[in-house]
Amino acid sequence: MPKQPMGHGQAVLLMVLATLMWSTAGVVTRQLESAPAFESTFWRAFFTFVSLLVILPLWQGRGVWGRIARSGSALWLSGVCWAVMFTAFMVALTLTTVANVLVTLAAGPLLTALGARLFNGHRLPLRTWVAIAVAGAGIVWIFGSKLASGQGAGTAVALCVPVAAATNWVLVQRQTGRSQPVDMVPAVWLGALISAAVTLPLAWPLQASAHDLVLLAGLGLGQLAVPCVLSVLCARVLSAPEVSLLGLLEVIFGTLLAWVGAGEVPSPSVVWGGLLVMAALAGNESLAWRERLLRRRANPPPGKSLPSIQPPMA
Repeated sequence: MPKQPMGHGQAVLLMVLATLMWSTAGVVTRQLESAPAFESTFWRAFFTFVSLLVILPLWQGRGVWGRIARSGSALWLSGVCWAVMFTAFMVALTLTTVANVLVTLAAGPLLTALGARLFNGHRLPLRTWVAIAVAGAGIVWIFGSKLASGQGAGTAVALCVPVAAATNWVLVQRQTGRSQPVDMVPAVWLGALISAAVTLPLAWPLQASAHDLVLLAGLGLGQLAVPCVLSVLCARVLSAPEVSLLGLLEVIFGTLLAWVGAGEVPSPSVVWGGLLVMAALAGNESLAWRERLLRRRANPPPGKSLPSIQPPMA
């Protein structure tokens, strides 16, 4: 039987899971004993690279390496985007708080929406623009307080992450819409390779303890390799702005984990701004679910009846 394509609801759930896995970086990084910024970045990227050396051929067969070699510039550009995200995120964590880094990432949906509109011709529904505006208001609230406290350097480095992420999601969706799309999953492996190669000279001589290596290996596999692959798969089903909006959950998850696990208490601006972000996400997804069900009721599959529209059970 042909493989059943991933549905929208499945893609949303997998993207939320990926976001939860991403959000562990801050709290784990705060437990490191001796690894400085660039060494932490190197080891995390290196372990991601090694993890995907195993995952990719098991999943896609040994021919994946030949396909990477024959791929064009789109795959390599996506790899560079992943490398920027991997590197800038870890460096930013050493310059400012976890919450500040995470809320800076929330600039991503606006950048992604603009990129999708300019380069992919993607028309955004009004609900998505409203969600972006509400989330943006929450970020501006947080951003102003952080700049006033003198955390500009960390914020500037962290801002590289949503710029690279927006470029990447637009690129992935552009490739997915082609008649002969390029498989963009191996770009995560390329990104890890590029990040490790760039940061190794800056990390030398290596001085991480065994304790640090265990934590960074866990980040490489569980915080980067697996969720990044999941996010690329989800981007084949979800629109680029929707992927970016769901990715904002990392702001909430990561801030809470750093609060509980590392004692970094978020400021009131982070709390209230985060609530606005959550409201934007919930509203956008609720309206999207209702719109899909209305379309299905208007054009039901042959021989099937659909239930009346009611909110899902908690």
